[in-house]
Amino acid sequence: MGDLKDFQKLVISNASHVKGLKVGDKAPDFTLPNALGKEVSLSELLKFGVVVIKFYRGEWCPICNLDLKEVQSKLPDITSLGASFLAISPQNPDEALTAKEKNSLDFEVLSDAHQKVIKAYNLQFDPGEDYHARRDLTLLNGDGSKTLPVPATFIINTDQIIEAAHVEANYTERMGVSEILSVLKDLANKK
Repeated sequence: MGDLKDFQKLVISNASHVKGLKVGDKAPDFTLPNALGKEVSLSELLKFGVVVIKFYRGEWCPICNLDLKEVQSKLPDITSLGASFLAISPQNPDEALTAKEKNSLDFEVLSDAHQKVIKAYNLQFDPGEDYHARRDLTLLNGDGSKTLPVPATFIINTDQIIEAAHVEANYTERMGVSEILSVLKDLANKK
């Protein structure tokens, strides 16, 4: 067990410099394919309300899957507050479809195979050679790269401004649904 803990510490250390975009920053627009290859655009979704984005490592990540399932369990609460929800990984649409089906997700799971959006949100990092010796990211990532996004959540208002951001090098710590709902309720009350 100590070996796994040491490994986790090393991965977290390799991601510790990644800070992501901040509250108040303008969220970069993007258009990415969903699990069925249909293009989904942030700016189009913002016409209908607030957008919540979760960047995750991939469908192979058990912590990511638990996080996405938690969101799914509260998706009606999120949408009742006028928000859309997106999940983005560096995998191909086929793996996005696997994640969607495996976790019975009713929200869009998008493929950022070339990690352009991950880079634009300042989330990309290299987990290190020890990590690569254990997991071949070149087989998992859409572009065959060895980099990952630091798991992150952004809540973006209709003016494309980030209202809440959670970027955490420790991939076991995510912005929970209760916190997302709290921010969405505050935004709804400001209207």
